[in-house]
Amino acid sequence: MMRAIQGYGPNGITASSLLKLPFYFTLLRLKTAVLTKVWDLVSFLEERATNMGGGGQNIMTDAKSVLNMSITVTVSAQKPPAPHGYISISTKRLLHNLEINAGARASVWVDSMRASSPTHIKSTPDDQGSWNLHHPSALEMFEQIIDASKGKQIVMFLDYDGTLSPIVEDPDRAFMSNKMRKTVRKLAKCFPTAIVSGRCRDKVYKFVKLAELYYAGSHGMDIKGPEKRSKTDKVTEHVLFQPASEFLPMIDEVYKQLVETTKSTPGAKVENNKFCLSVHFRCVDEKKWSELAQQVKSVLKEYPKLRLTQGRKVLEIRPTIKWDKGKALEFLLESLGFANCTDVFPVYIGDDRTDEDAFKILRDRGQGFGILVSKYPKDTNASYSLQEPDEVSSKTSTNKLWIFYGVWLNGNNYLWELNPKSKS
Repeated sequence: MMRAIQGYGPNGITASSLLKLPFYFTLLRLKTAVLTKVWDLVSFLEERATNMGGGGQNIMTDAKSVLNMSITVTVSAQKPPAPHGYISISTKRLLHNLEINAGARASVWVDSMRASSPTHIKSTPDDQGSWNLHHPSALEMFEQIIDASKGKQIVMFLDYDGTLSPIVEDPDRAFMSNKMRKTVRKLAKCFPTAIVSGRCRDKVYKFVKLAELYYAGSHGMDIKGPEKRSKTDKVTEHVLFQPASEFLPMIDEVYKQLVETTKSTPGAKVENNKFCLSVHFRCVDEKKWSELAQQVKSVLKEYPKLRLTQGRKVLEIRPTIKWDKGKALEFLLESLGFANCTDVFPVYIGDDRTDEDAFKILRDRGQGFGILVSKYPKDTNASYSLQEPDEVSSKTSTNKLWIFYGVWLNGNNYLWELNPKSKS
């Protein structure tokens, strides 16, 4: 039996522990090296910011404040892989994707605005290949999806802009095609289907024109169920939830101020989405982004109960309540009776940063999956991808939708009848 060396803890240090000391010292050296590199980076940026003058100094102040925190370094022989279907978020992107608040500096706002634009995303073939590996095409992985959903209650959630309609310069002209409308109508015949959008619910309904759907507008803060007809053939509207009603007067007031304040910025458009506001900068010259950010900041500083988040070429002003598209997804599942159901299979398709809240909910629940509509590699919690809205309504997608439904109703035999190759 090995003798313990006395004086080092209740049990002392055994000879076997001494053999591990070189390994522990190696870990310590690696940890020290990582910390040294971090602070070297801070010093380099600090020196560069000083040389750049006032504007650079502002950027450095914000960057250093983010880096000035406790750092825990875990060292292993091999970098642990990301969970299946997800990729880790780089520090650079994390800094760019910071949620904006009313007190943030304009330089940070502009960096985040710039990062939200696909034109600024630079990816190598290796990046694209790695991203596709973790987020394969939903169409190519169709049979895998079929296997995962077999025997479960499927519930569909769809974003609108960039998912059911293309992204356009004028948000008032984001019309969905008749082909897409037919696809969504077929989908709603198969499964409970909801549109979850940052847009005003009434505006989304005017675009979609399908009464049989659930609609969650204003990032899920305005939820309505399908229209129902009574015995007298009278249509009744079923409003499910509006958690931000008390903010309506404030939001209307801020809307008027933003419209007036941003008049001097060509291309800026302020949209009132009832329970939230959108400041679109898709048509604003990039040189004017800082000016626009300052204008929005000047208005919001008087309204601490409102917060600012960001989507694709849009700044979103919302109430500070803890509600988002992910919460709306959970609320709808509960309303449908699937809150604690183990055999429900939610599918959420979206393209925007705001859809990540819903993707994360599905990941955390371990049920269903998210599908990101994007041509570019992005940090996302979605499991699968589609290249663009056309793939959502493509002939291949529509055909597979019916196979999807048939398998759900009748099991794998239905898939074999439509696709004999699947027998092999």
